[in-house]
Amino acid sequence: MTIIRFRSRDGQFRLNCEANTPFSELLNELVLTKLPPIDTSSLVVKFPGPGLKTGPQYNAHEIADNTVEQLGLKNGDMLMLEYSKSEQPAGVSISGTVAINASSTGLSKPKEPTNRTQSKLDDELDKDPGLIPRKRGNLCRHNDKGMCEYCSPLPPWDREYQADNNIKHISFHAYVDELNSSTNKEGGSSYIAPLQESDFAINLRCPSGHEPWPKGICSKCQPSAITLQRQEYRMVDHVEFSNSEMVNNFIHTWRMSGLQRIGLLLGKYERYEKIPLGIKAEVHSIYEFPQIDQDDGLVLQEWEDEDKVVGLCNELGLEPVGIVFTDLSDAGKGDGSVICKRHSGSFFMSSIEVLFAVQWQIKYSNKCKWSESGKFSSKFVTCVISGNVNGEIEVNAYQASEAAEGLYKADLICPSTHPDQMFVKETTDKRYVPDIFYTKKNEYGVQVKENAKPSFPVEYLLVSLTHGFPESNDKSLFVESNFPIENRGYLGESQNLSSLYRQLETAFGSNVDYNDYDKVCNELSNWHLLFYLVRETHVLNSEEVSLLLKSVATKDKDIISRLLMSPGWQSLALVSRG
Repeated sequence: MTIIRFRSRDGQFRLNCEANTPFSELLNELVLTKLPPIDTSSLVVKFPGPGLKTGPQYNAHEIADNTVEQLGLKNGDMLMLEYSKSEQPAGVSISGTVAINASSTGLSKPKEPTNRTQSKLDDELDKDPGLIPRKRGNLCRHNDKGMCEYCSPLPPWDREYQADNNIKHISFHAYVDELNSSTNKEGGSSYIAPLQESDFAINLRCPSGHEPWPKGICSKCQPSAITLQRQEYRMVDHVEFSNSEMVNNFIHTWRMSGLQRIGLLLGKYERYEKIPLGIKAEVHSIYEFPQIDQDDGLVLQEWEDEDKVVGLCNELGLEPVGIVFTDLSDAGKGDGSVICKRHSGSFFMSSIEVLFAVQWQIKYSNKCKWSESGKFSSKFVTCVISGNVNGEIEVNAYQASEAAEGLYKADLICPSTHPDQMFVKETTDKRYVPDIFYTKKNEYGVQVKENAKPSFPVEYLLVSLTHGFPESNDKSLFVESNFPIENRGYLGESQNLSSLYRQLETAFGSNVDYNDYDKVCNELSNWHLLFYLVRETHVLNSEEVSLLLKSVATKDKDIISRLLMSPGWQSLALVSRG
């Protein structure tokens, strides 16, 4: 996504585009939605030159057929517009594309952007008002069919409902609806994007005419002071592990070796009905990265199979939704209890872990039509498996805040030696660090501002989520089995054709009898087995792989039968026996 800025006597505008977008599309969008009625034949575009000088200028019709890339435009470039106004709104044509001025159609502008893409789930939640129903109460004076202020539905962002139901954060879509209720009121004629990504970096291409930082600075290019507050919304409300065996198998590596482990959560995002307009991350399996495990941490190695893992996920209708890692130490009591390291008196996620989560969230950013840039924060979650105050192994789920992403992108923060503190970097020739504050209640219960330099509590960049398991395993796409999990060679577990046949033999008997289709499908529905079959053996062709994945996804007996009768599967069974 590229943002091109335009400055004119009627204001400054920002348009989103791609490198291959025809420049005529941007010009027509300007004429249609941004500028007053103009004479399009007089429209002149001035390009930026070296330094702070103005570059070449062209009539709009001369460059309209070129793409953004062909014109050499980059993200953030500022173009100057000159034109003559027209008293009569009329149709205009730039490079053969006819745009009709909005005022001449008699129609108001759309109440939401129509040229942005996002997930189907987000589109579904956008259409849902998310009203919270209320029953008739003691103050109601009407019959059963009536409604009054005491029983009418509440908006999904209602603060009293949030407090009464102990909801710490409202859902993201409830937050967007609340912003839209004030910025884009119903019946209004204009649209204002309610969301804007945090940008705390200094503008090195200031339009004021002075030299860039560090030689010059002004109020236009200098970022404003930052006040950190606990984020009131969360992009994802709940993390749901489809079965407990998946988590136990992941923890098993620590039980066997005493070393920590990290994995990628594979699943999908669904509605979460317990929160108005809520979203949950459904986790169906855990892929374990190539890594060097240690007793007090781990080292991630080069992930050569990333494209293979993500590709197989997409074919199964899944995607990476988060990461999970362990921080476990045996209590030495001989009863299986573990040490509680993370609590309100220490930390829940260390500063280095928060920045690690930020890097993943930026990698898997969230497409959002309500943001100026077309994306906003991330739905990617981070789960920590550690000991609780009772010495029990427990999962906790978090996300880094959107402000944390902005601070990281601007290179303003780094981890500190104290895990509960985030360090603020110092200003240099290449980095300007604005004033940063955070709010807290003092000993008298009064809200006060504190200077965040040199460090501040990491909890201001953290959002906690709930987690749990479904009431039944019917929704689980995969089942756990004894097939070896990837990248566990140091535990003596390896994926090969022998282990594949051992799994088939254990499941179906020495004759590999496939008559029980339900059992066959159940035994094949294991992520680690599927990944090895599809991406490592290369025995099945593309059609047979498609049959395999469809059989797992649909549990259709006809598809399973076609798979088992295919030449590739027969060859696989033969090779496995060898």
